[in-house]
Amino acid sequence: MMKRNSVQIRSWMVRNGIKPSRLARDLNVHHTLVSQTVSGTKNNRRVLRRLRDMGCPKKWLALPKDLESEKQQAA
Repeated sequence: MMKRNSVQIRSWMVRNGIKPSRLARDLNVHHTLVSQTVSGTKNNRRVLRRLRDMGCPKKWLALPKDLESEKQQAA
């Protein structure tokens, strides 16, 4: 299994003006869950799905198989 590239994900978030706290509010989850998911210590599918749908490269997310096979919904 591929390892999540938290440095690239965080860099992408900064470049795109995406704050972890705002993402957490939008998903109605605690901001530490967003941070832990980005770092790879947690595997929250809602956070990963949102990052993927916002355009974060899948290769950095190391998505679980069920999310990898999901069709990305049109924005």
